[in-house]
Amino acid sequence: MRKQKIDYVIRRDPEYKGKEITAKRELSFGIQLASRLLLDHLSYQFNKERLDEKVNLAIDNGDREEFERLSQLYQSYS
Repeated sequence: MRKQKIDYVIRRDPEYKGKEITAKRELSFGIQLASRLLLDHLSYQFNKERLDEKVNLAIDNGDREEFERLSQLYQSYS
């Protein structure tokens, strides 16, 4: 297994006029990408399930206009 590389970025705070230097640890590109993909997938699932519940509720209530409007939105999740 490869070791992860840790990058440090040195930044000067202008308030201290260069007297103090702080270091910040940045995440690697792989970790950033994996976390972004996970969050995107979770939000996709949540939105799809919520829309599916609204479609089912429209069917149960017999609201055809609401069903057609929601089914148009649902097509992008197919």
